[in-house]
Amino acid sequence: MKSWRILAFGEVLWDLLPAGETFGGAPANLAGQAALLGLDVALLSAVGCDLRGAAAIASLQQSGVRTDLIQTTPEFPTGTVGVALDSAGKPMFEIHSGSAWDAISWSDAALQFLQTADALCFGTLSQRDERSRSTLRRLLSVESARPVLRVLDVNLRQPFFSAELIRESLAAADVLKLSDEELPVVAQAAGLSVQQSPQALLQELRARYNFRMVAMTCGAAGATLVTSDTQVQQPGIPVRVVDTIGAGDAFTAAMLRGLLQGDDPATIAAAACSHAARSCTHAGALPTG
Repeated sequence: MKSWRILAFGEVLWDLLPAGETFGGAPANLAGQAALLGLDVALLSAVGCDLRGAAAIASLQQSGVRTDLIQTTPEFPTGTVGVALDSAGKPMFEIHSGSAWDAISWSDAALQFLQTADALCFGTLSQRDERSRSTLRRLLSVESARPVLRVLDVNLRQPFFSAELIRESLAAADVLKLSDEELPVVAQAAGLSVQQSPQALLQELRARYNFRMVAMTCGAAGATLVTSDTQVQQPGIPVRVVDTIGAGDAFTAAMLRGLLQGDDPATIAAAACSHAARSCTHAGALPTG
């Protein structure tokens, strides 16, 4: 069976939850979830020369993620995010500035990995600093001898995005994943009328940027997947929720595996929602132990 190779780009950090610290960061969560699903995943990121950085690398290795592309810098500490949970277990974030993942530098080793990869996954938050943003832009511009699926998992966090950043990210991607809360912001940045139904907006986004697939998660209500010839409404899967941190990243990991395997949209939607639901049954984004 083929081992699909994934390069994930972006933030490594610790979520400072009321009950204690848990490892996080959307690209790191995605990498961990994809590795747990059997994909060959490397993460290009940066951590500080501190205990949190060492612990982050250990956590990724435990999930099966390649960590040789993670840079260690004495200039900044490993990233942290203050997290509070509402009554439904939904997280509210305070992302701290001056983190190591703001300074991800160009890596020839990452380029070498990308040239043998099947997909490059990126988000919007990791582009808040020009240093990391320029590294990602350079990766996205690489002409590879083999097709590399470019997957944008939108993660809008105030005040770390702009309409221009959203448009540039959309234009660089082959697949778009976003949440129902993010859809109006993304659509408006793309110049679409937000007075339409969510389904119509998804179809317009897919057509405008020629996406292979657009996926919108809707929390407990499930997800919608749109391609050029079909639209799938997948109901949510009821579970006993501990917290929802990383559920969207788990969805993206399973969606990515389905896309690379050539599964049909209905199968992809069902598998992605099922995997996201399972991730809500434990604390933090990745299972421990």
